Amino acid sequence: QLQLVESGGGLVQLGVSLRLSCAASGFTLDYYAIGWFRQAPGKEREGVACITSSDGSTNYADYVKGRFTISRDNDKNTVYLQMNSLKPEDTAIYYCAADRHGARLCALRGGGDYWGQGTQVTVSS
Repeated sequence: QLQLVESGGGLVQLGVSLRLSCAASGFTLDYYAIGWFRQAPGKEREGVACITSSDGSTNYADYVKGRFTISRDNDKNTVYLQMNSLKPEDTAIYYCAADRHGARLCALRGGGDYWGQGTQVTVSS
């Protein structure tokens, strides 16, 4: 079964850090661009960050740039999202997605051949 599983979410206070993980099973992430997206209650899903399969280039949404870092460990078949200096407005369900081509995904416009079920991140003030 091909799937992505996110983990690492939780309830944290303003300013602390969390690291989310996106682990793949049933397929190899090496050949996929991986993106992180989030959706807050009552809001549309928005792109957060993406990393390509080819050269590991990254792209970040302006609202997380400088605070979040996406990385991949192909040996562990896992992609990470390091989130620092968390703010209440970062509260959302975070999803990872894998895309074989990656152009739309890494433009943070969506796409994705596979999506995970999401992990909740809640930042309290």
